[in-house]
Amino acid sequence: MEQKIQSLKELYEKDFYLWVLENLKLLKNKEYDLVDWENLLEEIEDMARRELRSLISFMAVIMEHLYKWENFRDREDVGHSWKKSINNARNELDTIFETYPSIRKKAAEELPTAWRIAVKRLVRWFKEDENHDPAKKYFGRFPTEKDFPQECPYTFEQIMEYEPWLKE
Repeated sequence: MEQKIQSLKELYEKDFYLWVLENLKLLKNKEYDLVDWENLLEEIEDMARRELRSLISFMAVIMEHLYKWENFRDREDVGHSWKKSINNARNELDTIFETYPSIRKKAAEELPTAWRIAVKRLVRWFKEDENHDPAKKYFGRFPTEKDFPQECPYTFEQIMEYEPWLKE
């Protein structure tokens, strides 16, 4: 039995797909004492983290583009791609919430993390060649993270529904 468990642990490193199938077979056969529990529990935990990372990433995209729309849109022809990006990210969030309803509760708790990511993206955006002039115009230099609000300026409801372009 110990030999079987050890070879499963080795299989985890060598052939993940086969490792999954072997553990699945053991679970279906109720051979619980042979399952590679250590790696299996890690994988289950990682599955939840992956969904949470996706959620945070989509919220960061929305906040980044909302912030750009509100603060750096100085012409009518600017920002249409930001709207599309916001709507696409909201669609993805809707799908996540439909698939995993319990993760919605976690979303509001992750706003600070998503905002930090959005700020990093904003800082990098100004360093792109085509955005050097706006950096000069709005900041007189390339902005840093300190040039943006430290606290998240958006609520979860705004992330999901706020459409500043409709107010114009």
